[in-house]
Amino acid sequence: MRILPAAGGMRIFTSFLYTDSIDLSLHSMEPLKHECGVAMIRLRKPLAYYQEKYGTWMYGLNKLYLLMEKQHNRGQEGAGLAVVKLHAAPGDEYLFRERAEGASAIQEIFNSVYASFADVPAEKLADAAYAERYLPFAGSCLMGHLRYSTTGKSGLTYVHPMIRRSNWRAKCLSICGNFNLTNVTDVFEAIASVGQHPRHVSDMHILLEQLGHRLDREVERLFNESRTHGLTGMDITHYIEERIDLANVLRQCAPLWDGGFVMCGETGSGETYAMRDPHGIRPAFYYIDDEVVVLASERPVIQTVMNVPAEQITELRPGQAILVNRAAEVRTEQIIQPKTDQACSFERIYFSRGSDVDIYRERKALGEQLTPAILRAIGGDLHHSVFSFIPNTAEVAYYGMIEGLDKHLTEEKLRQIKSTPSLSDEALREILSARVRTEKVAIKDIKLRTFISEGKSRNELAAHVYDITYGTVERGVDNLVVIDDSIVRGTTLRQSIIGILDRLGPKKIVIVSSCPQVRYPDYYGIDMSKMKEFIAFRAAIALIEERGMQHLLEEQYQKARELESVSHNEHVENVVKAIYAPFSPEEISRKMVELLRPVDTKAEVELVFQSMEGLHTAIPGHPGDWYFSGNYPTAGGSHLVNKAFIDYIEQDYRK
Repeated sequence: MRILPAAGGMRIFTSFLYTDSIDLSLHSMEPLKHECGVAMIRLRKPLAYYQEKYGTWMYGLNKLYLLMEKQHNRGQEGAGLAVVKLHAAPGDEYLFRERAEGASAIQEIFNSVYASFADVPAEKLADAAYAERYLPFAGSCLMGHLRYSTTGKSGLTYVHPMIRRSNWRAKCLSICGNFNLTNVTDVFEAIASVGQHPRHVSDMHILLEQLGHRLDREVERLFNESRTHGLTGMDITHYIEERIDLANVLRQCAPLWDGGFVMCGETGSGETYAMRDPHGIRPAFYYIDDEVVVLASERPVIQTVMNVPAEQITELRPGQAILVNRAAEVRTEQIIQPKTDQACSFERIYFSRGSDVDIYRERKALGEQLTPAILRAIGGDLHHSVFSFIPNTAEVAYYGMIEGLDKHLTEEKLRQIKSTPSLSDEALREILSARVRTEKVAIKDIKLRTFISEGKSRNELAAHVYDITYGTVERGVDNLVVIDDSIVRGTTLRQSIIGILDRLGPKKIVIVSSCPQVRYPDYYGIDMSKMKEFIAFRAAIALIEERGMQHLLEEQYQKARELESVSHNEHVENVVKAIYAPFSPEEISRKMVELLRPVDTKAEVELVFQSMEGLHTAIPGHPGDWYFSGNYPTAGGSHLVNKAFIDYIEQDYRK
């Protein structure tokens, strides 16, 4: 049996069945690991307040559990939490942490936390003063993290939060983040140049040392200041803890960070912060009332957990930090001046929860924007076309696509009626009864057992991740149009989707992507850094070879090598753009079909992608599009994409 927390202090008892299985359909066609999730809670009242009002001093723990569970989609490789007590006596622990790996990590860490209270008598468990004095995790500063690795490194050592301990509470630091930095080497060199000797070279360990060093300097500044006031003993400690300004720490550290990030941290003496990158690439939202400060990676998560409307939740601005001091006083401060707005559009298309009011509307708009291209692909023949989607992340775009087609059909009906002055009731009824034909064609079917490890067998099983609904398509007559949110690698299209759709016997299969062709690595989140992983890039290379343009590859390779000498703090040309430049998006799409279409497919196949104009029309508030356009918002991105091209030529193309 496992004990899970519930709101209001109740405990839910449940059992978990663990099997050796792997879900090959966590998302839709192209499962991507991207983004992490952060959650922070700062209680602004004593624990006894929550015991009296909500029936439990565990109010903060319960809310943290819900914030993390509601963001489970953002990290399934590991999870962790850290809690700080504000009033621990000397000799007692004041900073507690729990971490675990795997898809069930959230349950594991909270089971462990709540299990530590299992033997406490009920009357003592209901005593907030006793809990704060003696029980672990009974604190006012709570921070949680869900991890998806963007570095390829695994193991509990790399699971957030990470801790830098000290005998001074104010120098003790715990941090976590949703980020990917493009210049970790630069940060490493900066801290090594002042004499630090990091024991790990992972980005989070390096950041911990950098921030910890500046926190030490902030504490020492206040120590010296306190001495000028004639303070001694514990009066010095109180003076420091009451005046620490984490904005000073961030101003010294953050200008070195190149990339997309939301960085969070808490000190052992009760100061907390969260900061967003100056381009606004990674998202963060917060809510404040007189009882609590809450921050999370997604707005609807806070809405649901705190039961508040969207209007009461604020988005952390680019380059801004929200800071809460030991006295629970809250302020925001601009740490770095905002730069060109590059909020991530892929966040809206794919990774965030679609229950957010704006994201839901934007995803529908993405589907509607595709209406003209879809009509061209089916020759305008709605009567002989069936429309569906690939579960589950494309469902909202599907609704928008159907609305767009319905609007077109309404106009077509109006045209027919106007063009014929006198229609019989039967003819009018026939016109008005026309409908866009919608079916749920693809259905997620099974989880596959991991004991099948041999590659060919696993690929064969992957073809059965989706089942199909037979009888939905008239064989040899109907077009079948299915929409997905993205086509990145193309692996599932080739191994599964096209083959199972072809079993229905459509005349033509049209695969629609609600986003444009993904052509470039992200470097600010998505776990892809090799050019060969992108089916769009492989299609461009195939066209280059087909047309005898191999000289272009060598020219761009030499240019990339020359640009390696340019400082990584300076933007450079993205040499990969030239690889795509000779070809139209339609040419690349047709070549992608050739590369992905199984040889035994009977139906004609076409790929339809969102246009860049359609993307920005549907999602006007999130212009970051570097994975589609190659326009990286920071210098580090352009250097890294050139390095990826060099690696491709040397390690893949020339072999």
